[in-house]
Amino acid sequence: MNHDDLKQTEDRDGALDWLEAELQDTLDEDYELELSEPEISEELRRIYKTSHPPSIPRADYFRALLKLQSELIKLQSWVSHHKEKVVVLFEGRDSAGKGGVIKRITQRLNPRVVRVVALPAPSDREKTQWYFQRYVPHLPAGGEIVLFDRSWYNRSGVERVMGFAGEDQVEQFFNDVPEFERMLVRSGIRLVKYWFSITDEEQQMRFMMRIHDPLKQWKLSPMDLQSRVRWEAYTKAKEETFARTNIPEAPWYIVEGNDKKRARLNCIDHLLSLIPYEDVPHEEVTLPQRVFNPDYERQVLPRDLYVPEKY
Repeated sequence: MNHDDLKQTEDRDGALDWLEAELQDTLDEDYELELSEPEISEELRRIYKTSHPPSIPRADYFRALLKLQSELIKLQSWVSHHKEKVVVLFEGRDSAGKGGVIKRITQRLNPRVVRVVALPAPSDREKTQWYFQRYVPHLPAGGEIVLFDRSWYNRSGVERVMGFAGEDQVEQFFNDVPEFERMLVRSGIRLVKYWFSITDEEQQMRFMMRIHDPLKQWKLSPMDLQSRVRWEAYTKAKEETFARTNIPEAPWYIVEGNDKKRARLNCIDHLLSLIPYEDVPHEEVTLPQRVFNPDYERQVLPRDLYVPEKY
């Protein structure tokens, strides 16, 4: 084996070692998130497992996820290098998995480049503004990606169904939103819209899981609980939203969310397929030598400044 072949083998083995280390770290994190499951009743866990066919094996899922996340890093570099602007909207049923996908997208990315916007309910002042006004300040500048965890489509969804917006306001929204999104696209923003869909039975099961899991109860808001009561009203609102806002410049894409793992992989893979990113030049990074001053003597800090070591 010549020197070049040996170098390639070492590089490949090093990459595999890194991948396995990352995989193990991610597996540990996933296990940590699942530690709350013993709090869920045995009966509820049995029903959940019975109603769900086998998903992707955990190791295969994480290998696929890490591969996609490495591509997201390339996308991030491409966006930053070319000063691109990307907006991704995440809409859909409550508990359909939007937050889980957003977390996996941002998990290994730079928060200065990729940020999540999840706006609270509008203030009294914001209620008197042009409807889209509160969203505009959060749009990306060149070199940024913005992920909206719910967006201006609150107007045709929760605000309409819950009675926070009148039918005249909803009609105005439907008249305005296609041109608003065309304006964004004309300005150079790449706009992607995802709708996460789950079945009635799956949503009920996930809500029950949250009710009985003390680490997830905070995810259940009064609006979430009302979404169970108003399932059909939300369905009608979704159907009209699709009919009136699925424009060629910014079409809707539906993510089947009953299988969380597949939903995450499919959504990230699809997002990557929509943007023509490619490798960009990188300066080689070298670690500089530490400056050593023989006259400097490090001071001993008081012990009460340190966090106690309890573990």
